Amino acid sequence: MSADVNPGTDTALIRGLTPGVLAILVRRGADFATAEDAVQEALVEAVRTWPADPPRDPKGWLVTVAWRRFLDTARAETSRRRREALVDEEPRPGPARAVDDTLQLYFLCAHPSLTPSSAVALTLRAVGGLTTRQISEAYLVPEATMAQRISRAKRTVSGVRFDRPGDVTTVLRVLYLVFNEGYSGDVDLAAEAIRLTRQLAAVIDHPEVAGLLALMLLHHARRAARTAPDGSLVPLDEQDRGRWDTGAIAEGVRILQAALARDRLGEFQAQAAVAALHADAPTAEETDWPQIVEWYDELVGLTDSPVVRLNRAVAVGEADGPRAGLAALAELEDSLPRYTAVAAHLHERDGDLEGAARLYAEAARKATNLAERDHLTRRAARINTR
Repeated sequence: MSADVNPGTDTALIRGLTPGVLAILVRRGADFATAEDAVQEALVEAVRTWPADPPRDPKGWLVTVAWRRFLDTARAETSRRRREALVDEEPRPGPARAVDDTLQLYFLCAHPSLTPSSAVALTLRAVGGLTTRQISEAYLVPEATMAQRISRAKRTVSGVRFDRPGDVTTVLRVLYLVFNEGYSGDVDLAAEAIRLTRQLAAVIDHPEVAGLLALMLLHHARRAARTAPDGSLVPLDEQDRGRWDTGAIAEGVRILQAALARDRLGEFQAQAAVAALHADAPTAEETDWPQIVEWYDELVGLTDSPVVRLNRAVAVGEADGPRAGLAALAELEDSLPRYTAVAAHLHERDGDLEGAARLYAEAARKATNLAERDHLTRRAARINTR
């Protein structure tokens, strides 16, 4: 272009640049129709602004302005389509379907990269809401040890994707411990554990899932009778059995019988069988203790758990006499939680009231639950006033 031509006043020149500018936009990837509109907008802008401020490179100016107009149009169209898609994806008016992902979260936290014990501890802390102290007591380990275990579990999963769920055995263990803490601890989680176990039983045909659900129902059926109006604990042999939930007991027994019929015995089924024998007895005196001992023998074979052996010692004391129970107790470590309380009970039944009072007082000092501490203290006081 010669130096004496002013693009700001030469409309023909401006329009003459249109084909070249349009070709450049198309080569850059613009669709023809949108590019044509963008060039037309650039021409209008050129007619408006060039007379007062003519560019040194008219064609370059038109390409730059037209490309910007094209990008603005493309972005606006993309946003419009996204908004329309979101509107199409919105649920129809009316009640929303209830979605509960809690059980799925339990499975995801039971990650395969973790050991089962670490997965349980992490899930109890992160999903179940239990404190480190509560979890350490459930595992019978010091609180500092459990805190380290949970920290290691968090570090292990910090860099992994939660797209591989854990196995059902780990999830069952978590639900069992949540129920136990809710049943006897500071936070009421028992009903939530039962609800989630029902969900699991509805989607997984597994005898141990059924066993756990039966166990929870049978224990929960006695809940109303476990405490007096003043909040104090009522031992099993002193409970008003008329306050037990017979509907929950019947459901638990029915579920347990169906699970046992499959002949794939697991620890939750065996524990539920013990609970069913307690629920079946019209009075404490009519409890079938010999059969309960047999089920504890099964449990010892399945778990070799010191807690199971402790409970077995109580059952032996009822079935074969307190001295037989004390002999079974002597085989265990006296550092076990509730060991001293069991020893106090067996000494009381054996007629050693002085020893029983001392052991009840000692067990009260070791108790971590306020209701249990008060109960043991009252036991000691009752013996001392005889």
